[in-house]
Amino acid sequence: MVEAQKNGLIFSVAVAALGYFVDLYDIVIFGVVRVASLNELGITGAANTDWGITLLNLQMTGMLVGGLTWGVIGDKLGRRFALLACIALYSTANIISGLVVNVEQYAVMRFIAGFGLAGELGAGITLVSEILPKNKRGYGTTVISFLGLCGALFASYVGADFHWRTAYIIGGVMGFMVLAGRWFGLRESAMFSEHKGESGQGDLRILLKSGPLLKFVAVIAVGVPIWYVSALFVTLAPEFGKALGLSEPLKVSDVLRWQAIGLAIGSGGSGLFSEWLQSRKRIIYVCFCAMAALTVILMQMETAQSFAYLMFVMGLAQGYWTVFITMSAEQFGTNIRATVSTSVPNFVRAMTVPITLSVKALSVALGWVGATLAVGGVVFGLAFIALFTLKETWGKELDYTEK
Repeated sequence: MVEAQKNGLIFSVAVAALGYFVDLYDIVIFGVVRVASLNELGITGAANTDWGITLLNLQMTGMLVGGLTWGVIGDKLGRRFALLACIALYSTANIISGLVVNVEQYAVMRFIAGFGLAGELGAGITLVSEILPKNKRGYGTTVISFLGLCGALFASYVGADFHWRTAYIIGGVMGFMVLAGRWFGLRESAMFSEHKGESGQGDLRILLKSGPLLKFVAVIAVGVPIWYVSALFVTLAPEFGKALGLSEPLKVSDVLRWQAIGLAIGSGGSGLFSEWLQSRKRIIYVCFCAMAALTVILMQMETAQSFAYLMFVMGLAQGYWTVFITMSAEQFGTNIRATVSTSVPNFVRAMTVPITLSVKALSVALGWVGATLAVGGVVFGLAFIALFTLKETWGKELDYTEK
C-alpha cells in the first residue's frame, strides 16, 4: 500500500513535469519560428517585427485571461480536471497553428494557444505542492521546473532544424501524448478533495481584499524580471543585434539555446539551494542582483557569439523561476491556491505586453539600448521592493483556507 502511494506520487510529479516540458516548448516556439513563419505568410521587413510583437502580445494576453479562468476552474472542479482540459486545448491550437494560411488565422491561434497554455504550470505546481510532504515539495517543483525548461531548450533545436509548421505540429502531438498519460494515471489532490464544495473555492472576491490583493501584486512583481529578459533579449534578439551594431545577425534559436541551458541548470540549482538554505527569499535576492548587472553588461556586447554566451549566465540567474512559482503557491490558502498559482505566472508573462510596448515607444528618443535599460530599472526596482514585503514561506503548512 505504501509503495503504491509512493509510485502514485512519483507518477503525478512526472506527468506534471512532462506537461510543463510541452508547455514551455509551445510558449517559446513562436519566438524561434517567428521570422520564418511570418515571411512565408507574406509579412516581411519592418512589418515582420510589428506583427511579431502583435502575435507575441496576443499569445501573452491569452495567457493572462486564461490564467484567471483556469485558476478558478482548478479551485472549483479540481487540479486534475484543469490539467486535462488545458493541455487538450493548447495542443489542438498548436497543431492548427502549423496549418494556418494567413496572419489573421495565425493571430487567433496564438491567442487560443496562450489561453490554454495558461493553465499548465499553476495547476501542476498546486497539485504537486499539495500531495507532497512540506519538506519535500520544493524538490517536486524543482523537477517540474527543470524538465519544463528542457522543453524550451528542445524548442530551440526543433525550431532551427525543422520547418516552422512541423515544429508546431510536434508540440501538439507531444501534448496529446502527455494528455493520455494524465487521463489514465493522474491522481487528484487529497487536500483539494477534503475542502471541495466549501464556500470560497475559487472565489476571486477574496483576492480583491486589500491584504490578499497587495500580496498578489507583490508576488507578480517578483517574477517580472524573468520575462523582461526573455521577451526582449530572446524573442527580439534580431532587433537587439541591429541596435548593438553586431557584425553578425543574432538568431533567436542560438540565443534561446544558450539561455535555455542556463535556465535548466539554474532552475534545478535554485530549487536545491532553496531547500538546503531553507529559504526562498535569499535565493531570489541573489538572482535579482545578478540579472540587473548582466542586463547592463549585455547591452555592451560586441559580437553575436558573446551575446549568446552571456545569455547562458543570464539563464542561470533566471532559474529562480523554480523558487518563485513554489513561493507563489505557498503564499495563499488552498481554496484560492490554484487561482493564484495559475494566474501569477501568466500575469508575469503578460507583462511582456507593457514591457515590449514601452521599449518600442521609448526607443524613439532613447534608442533600443537606452529604452531597454530605462524599463529594466523600473522592473528591477519594483521587484526588489515587492520581495521585501513578502514573508518567507519555506516549510510553511499549506492545509488552510483564506477567509
